[in-house]
Amino acid sequence: VQLQASGGGLVQGGGSLRLSCADSGRTSRTSAMSWFRHAPGKEREFVAGLRWRDLSTYYARSVKGRFTISRDNDKNIVSLQMKSLKPEDTAVYYCAASTSGIITSSMTQSSAYEYWGQGTLVTVSS
Repeated sequence: VQLQASGGGLVQGGGSLRLSCADSGRTSRTSAMSWFRHAPGKEREFVAGLRWRDLSTYYARSVKGRFTISRDNDKNIVSLQMKSLKPEDTAVYYCAASTSGIITSSMTQSSAYEYWGQGTLVTVSS
């Protein structure tokens, strides 16, 4: 698994951005992929996740209804569409992949993911 995140940038509050995470290794072992974010002075937090076997999606309460995680099967890319962005969404966003049998209660835990992308910075201005 080799993850490459892209799509970050500077956007005004209320705007939209789309992040993408490509698995260049094109592994068939992936069981889930998620996005986490790390803002200055804060702990890294779960944002959104997608489980392969049933395409279940999971969202942090703070982004539910504004962010959408999806998968492009052909290109092995997981995207995070972010709308109605707020200054508090400013952070470095990381994609992560799990190749183990991840269970629902573990989807939001960073320790459940073995592979991480390099991060992409999202800055939302007020």
